Amino acid sequence: MTGRVVLVGAGPGDPDLITVKGARALAEADVVVYDRLAAPELLQLSPETAERVYVGKEPGGHAMKQHEIDAVLVEQARLGRNVVRLKGGDPFVFGRGGEELLACAEAGIACEVVPGITSAVAAPAAAGIPVTHRGIAQSFAVVTASTAGAAHELDVTDLSRIATAVDTLVLLMAAGRLAETCRALIDAGRDPVEPAVLVMWATTPDERTVIGTLTDLPALAAAARLGPPATLIVGEVAGIPQQAAALSAELQRAPSR
Repeated sequence: MTGRVVLVGAGPGDPDLITVKGARALAEADVVVYDRLAAPELLQLSPETAERVYVGKEPGGHAMKQHEIDAVLVEQARLGRNVVRLKGGDPFVFGRGGEELLACAEAGIACEVVPGITSAVAAPAAAGIPVTHRGIAQSFAVVTASTAGAAHELDVTDLSRIATAVDTLVLLMAAGRLAETCRALIDAGRDPVEPAVLVMWATTPDERTVIGTLTDLPALAAAARLGPPATLIVGEVAGIPQQAAALSAELQRAPSR
């Protein structure tokens, strides 16, 4: 009997942010094929007898290439196993989940998708930044600052199509090319002094945030030693945490009535 594959979004980092359905899928897993950015604590939700296969991808090296991951999913399902593919964030937001879905379909393997909370909205939220805000930002776009592995991914040297088309830009995998990305956004028409925030390891105990502008953020992030994984948020909404802090400070200074 052929098994099945479940693509589960693990969320942005905090293990408590996995969905109930995702946790249920892990509890029923015979095999868990997991990424580097999936919280290790989530593996404990799977049975002790479940086989665990690490396929994480890191800057400069991958445990497995994508076609090898696809082959593992198909092979394990053909053995009659219930396979959970545990992916950081959401499987279909720069997670190559679509490729894995198609690989299963081509092999005649049943595949279910369990959406997860993507860092594209969770990282800004963790830093106190709403990607939309009445009167300030009516639109946002999510792009990747990484061009590794696919010619069709966004080239940060040609952001003109999207740079000024939306109010808020969220760029995933931005830390490794931060200076180049910020410069490309400025060259494409974004204001050099527009608020910009970099959030590293969002929603985890290691979360760190640097606030600046498109011009000075790269230097600030370098001085603070922020690196991958990190999310870049650009737009007027990126200044809201500072506004909130200023309002809070003002309230604390105000005499009590």
